[in-house]
Amino acid sequence: MAFEPKRPQSELKYDELRIYTDEELNNYTEEELKEFKVKHNIPMCEDLEKGPWPSFVADAKRLALHRKKLADDRVMIPKEVVEDLLGQLELSYEHGETHWKHGGIVGVFGYGGGVIGRYSDVPDKFPSIAHFHTLRVNQPASKFYNTDYLKTICDLWNFRGSGMMNMHGSTGDMVFLGTFTEQLEPIFFELTHVLEQDLGGSGSNLRTPSCCIGKARCEWSCYDTQEMCYELTTYYQDELHRPQFPYKFKFKFDGCPNCCVASIARADMSFIGTWRDDIRIDQDAVQAYINGDILPNGGAHRGKDWGKFDIQKEVIDLCPTKCMWMEDGKLMIDNNECTRCMHCINVMPQALRPGTDTGVTILLGAKAPILEGAQMALLTIPFIKAEPPYDNIKEKVIEPIWDWWMEEGKNRERLGELIQRQGVQKLLEVLNIPAMPQMVKEPRSNPYIFWKEEDVPGGWQRDISDYRKRHAR
Repeated sequence: MAFEPKRPQSELKYDELRIYTDEELNNYTEEELKEFKVKHNIPMCEDLEKGPWPSFVADAKRLALHRKKLADDRVMIPKEVVEDLLGQLELSYEHGETHWKHGGIVGVFGYGGGVIGRYSDVPDKFPSIAHFHTLRVNQPASKFYNTDYLKTICDLWNFRGSGMMNMHGSTGDMVFLGTFTEQLEPIFFELTHVLEQDLGGSGSNLRTPSCCIGKARCEWSCYDTQEMCYELTTYYQDELHRPQFPYKFKFKFDGCPNCCVASIARADMSFIGTWRDDIRIDQDAVQAYINGDILPNGGAHRGKDWGKFDIQKEVIDLCPTKCMWMEDGKLMIDNNECTRCMHCINVMPQALRPGTDTGVTILLGAKAPILEGAQMALLTIPFIKAEPPYDNIKEKVIEPIWDWWMEEGKNRERLGELIQRQGVQKLLEVLNIPAMPQMVKEPRSNPYIFWKEEDVPGGWQRDISDYRKRHAR
């Protein structure tokens, strides 16, 4: 079934929404750019233009010249914003420390997140960046855009902001870099009422969910990542826009164990597509790979003579659980031992495919270093079906986890740190699930076993007379 949005979507047409003419967008020549000097002396920044790689300084100079040549009424914040930004960056390089400060809470009406307040601590030197607030804009699932949308949103940001943006932040949002407080509400209105685009998450809330390209383009996707990402984004709007958690919380959706959005390393709750039946094998295609009729890895390593494809060396011997072997010219797999690493499927995509009984594996607690250092996610639920409207996941996994975390989590403590502090046993109680072998990351190092009273025959209370009947003095 094709993915459908929850409400009708209007078609954006750049010719109807554009702010700038073609002449304004192309208002300088390459000769002018070569002669252009920003108003501050920035030798260290300009060092970053040297070498073979693209330079953000070179791009910033293009934008600075473009803004300088626009009429004063064609931008809503100072035209020198990019030049002052480069000037302050140079000063930071000289001093070896940042010159941004957090000047307090700033945002748009009704939302507690989506805007990151930023102010210069040297506004007398760089008045055009006295305010330099960042907006996070919720990206579409899998980051599909058309050119009309991109041109329109670039026009809006050049008009009401600095024109600088990141595509995309590490969580997924489009990141609009630098505007003044007075422009936040007008930008928010244009985004929501004209472009039908929402802000993303920031602060101690649900951050903007992000997903891989999923079934839109990938034959290995085991569930509809776009549908699930969209559903949880719209269902948990309150958690996304109104901070109520101890700290940030991230959903990420990977369609298969290749983990193209790295959810296993970056998400508090990671959804990775998997299957619980057998890998599908086309034995004729296996022979075609062995005979050299089909290039391994989809031809990704063509262009160099690596020698004849060796299925024993390149597939079977590299299986982490040694669950594969050749028998009478056929590839055999012990699927009970398969850990879904995807290596064999990646090498021979025309011969091997994921099974058909698909769902997701849920992992918890990954994060970057904050309090306790970086953590990879803990495999918690090896398999669960993922079908709209995902009530089994919302009611049995997400909401119990949030209730526990909001009750027990310390300020700025991520879910992974709470699990680390209170233990996996407590997590299993919260989810009401048994311990499973798949949860084991490493052999235990704690020799003690903590019993609960209900697990001990007779509980903690003992009758001394009954004891003496069995054990005389």
